[in-house]
Amino acid sequence: MNTDIHRLLDEAFQGIEMTPDAQDLKEEVRANLVARVDELEAQGVSPADAARRAIAELGDVRALLDETTDASPRALANDYASLQQRHRVRPQPAFVARIVAYSAAAAGAITLGVLGAVGVLPLPLGPQIGLFGMASTALGLIVGDSLSQETTTNHPMPQNRAASYALATFLGAYGLGFAGLVASGSFPVWGVVFAALGLIASIVLFAFLGATQTNRHKAWTREAHRNEPPNRFEREPETAARFGVYTAVIWLVTFAVIAVLVFTVGWWWAPVAFAGGFAVMMLVLARMLFAPDRTSGR
Repeated sequence: MNTDIHRLLDEAFQGIEMTPDAQDLKEEVRANLVARVDELEAQGVSPADAARRAIAELGDVRALLDETTDASPRALANDYASLQQRHRVRPQPAFVARIVAYSAAAAGAITLGVLGAVGVLPLPLGPQIGLFGMASTALGLIVGDSLSQETTTNHPMPQNRAASYALATFLGAYGLGFAGLVASGSFPVWGVVFAALGLIASIVLFAFLGATQTNRHKAWTREAHRNEPPNRFEREPETAARFGVYTAVIWLVTFAVIAVLVFTVGWWWAPVAFAGGFAVMMLVLARMLFAPDRTSGR
């Protein structure tokens, strides 16, 4: 790794007050400079010369900071497309290759698993479970790897949080896989317990991550959307946290009802209970987002 670029960037920001906007700009510039240095080194430029040339191409960081903080929100909004092109972050080739591989693995595993579950392929139950596990793992890797990448509008998500989203995706997908095996008759009816546990854990984890998610938008994106009013969850983090708790309770009750229905009247009632739980969650979401704000009189 070329460490010269980080040292030169710190020198370029000397004497500048590190406000949140300045810090955001610095991280954006750092990512662009690292990519530029890699391009120059690939062309045969020495690491030290590549770092100096990238910094020289950057220009005056104070001018960039003034442009970020002083630009009119209306002008930024009207020129969003050009701003997006200017700040564009190209996906890394290695990331693209990984996503293609994960996607191919997920598609292949799901196809073979479904064909085995419906009896088209003579696959025993064990391989079917393994295929759905492979597909769930691939889907989780797609989500986690994607969230950990820097994009044009967002800073990369911390690795631990991205891994948590990957785990939530894995649990949800595996739960749906078990539900599909039960519905097709490949797995005994009591297998719905595994499906319920996976889906409940996935929903609870997604709700927690969503309620505790911090802003990842880059400074130029926030400036362009400054005139847009925040939603209630953004204004009131405690409301978002309550919604996460309510979501967990709703789905715990829903899957408890599903389990009772499966063992009493049959698994075909499970989709009805699931739809009911989803409808209740949507009503709670609408109520919490759009209910009158008693503290402000709105």
